[in-house]
Amino acid sequence: MEYVSTRGGGGAVDFEGALFSGYAPDGGLFMPQRIPSLDRDTLRRWSRLSYRELVKELCSLFITAELVPRNTLSDLIDRAFSRFRHKEVVHLSRLKDGLNVLELWHGVTYAFKDLSLSCTGQFLQYFLEKKQKHVTILVGTSGDTGSSAIESVRGQKNMDIFVLLPKGFCTQIQELQMTTVIEDNVHVFAAHGNSDEIDEPIKELFADVDFARKYNLMSLNSVNWSRIMVQIAHHFYAYFQCAPSLDTTPLPVVEIVVPTGGGGNITAGCIAQKMGLPIRLVAVVNSNDIIHRTVQHGDFSLSESVKATLASAMDIQEPYNMERILWLLSGSDSHLMKMLMEQFSVSKSLKLPEDLHRKLSKTLRSCSASDEDIVRATQRCWEENRYLLCPHSAVAAHYHYSQPDGARLHQKFSYFSFLFSIPRCCLAPASAAKFQDALLRAGLVPQLPPEITALTAMETRSTPLERGQDWAQELREWIEAKAQRW
Repeated sequence: MEYVSTRGGGGAVDFEGALFSGYAPDGGLFMPQRIPSLDRDTLRRWSRLSYRELVKELCSLFITAELVPRNTLSDLIDRAFSRFRHKEVVHLSRLKDGLNVLELWHGVTYAFKDLSLSCTGQFLQYFLEKKQKHVTILVGTSGDTGSSAIESVRGQKNMDIFVLLPKGFCTQIQELQMTTVIEDNVHVFAAHGNSDEIDEPIKELFADVDFARKYNLMSLNSVNWSRIMVQIAHHFYAYFQCAPSLDTTPLPVVEIVVPTGGGGNITAGCIAQKMGLPIRLVAVVNSNDIIHRTVQHGDFSLSESVKATLASAMDIQEPYNMERILWLLSGSDSHLMKMLMEQFSVSKSLKLPEDLHRKLSKTLRSCSASDEDIVRATQRCWEENRYLLCPHSAVAAHYHYSQPDGARLHQKFSYFSFLFSIPRCCLAPASAAKFQDALLRAGLVPQLPPEITALTAMETRSTPLERGQDWAQELREWIEAKAQRW
């Protein structure tokens, strides 16, 4: 299994090369040269596996045994999930009116990113120990990525992590989960800008090839293939939990509703589809709706500004993983991707070619939700189920409640609805406990676990980045200073 850039530059690399690179040298994103295809017998066999076992099976398709022996890979994944609070790692809650919620947030930071980043941290450590190497990890976060990335590498002597968070755009809990980690290898910067603006200095440092090579720069954002790979398991597990039977021909379809910001989870779904999983994908977004506009109208263009919403981790205008989806749908046309992405880089505006847009709209459905929609979905789910949703999960629930085969038809035509409606699973990216303001806005009382309550009394540490400063230069100087002790 080898990996190539979506833009066609450079040669193919193995999993280790993709893991340590983040972006490809030509600015593209790494993707498998070949997507494995699964037959019906494999799907039936996998349907009996736990989430943990599914992750192992999927990773073994994308990481050769020569690189990581199978027993070692299994041990790394077991170690990654050892800190999860739920024995199943993830959990499906079956609620009223066909609302199935797959809870992906039982890790240390109460967010779905713990799943992929805990595994990625173990993969990194494995290769670094073998080669006695040090890496510098650069992460821009809109909320949850930063804390999950920190937890995956904290205290490790062969990794330093530099995290940029958008001051005022994260919830207090999200920020505290980053700034309360006092470790020699953890460096948090509170930047006075939005989530797209903090990506710019990171891109600038990666574009400086000599600097990136000298300090072994890498990314743990979802540009990193390892994260996408692990997230493919979410879709397989959701399908097997919600499909009525795998004994029918053709196999039943399950609709999977994916709250979407940077596009990593929806990219994983597109790959699962390509592998032969019979799922219908819905990308749901908040008022920052570039993915929705792209699916509906082929309009991949920035709005005037990022809007601050209740679903703050999805307040993103440049969903970089769309490049991977478009590459897949174009038949791996790297020449086309290079041309389109270079055009977007210059103008921040792109009209998809008609054929590519048609393929995208066949592959994905989409929906956008306002803050009012989020509040209503949160309230309704609580009233009907006594179940609290985070605002990102509420975006998915809003889609469910707005469909004609939802609650109203179930109440009126329950028998026929059962026969003919497609099962639906909404992915829940975070615990409601992390988003107190959104719950209060819905008139609900947050239920805070003790680990989160304790954050407010802990020591914090971060470095401010003010507007007008050269953020890229500030990061350079910090990295160079820290390198003196490596």
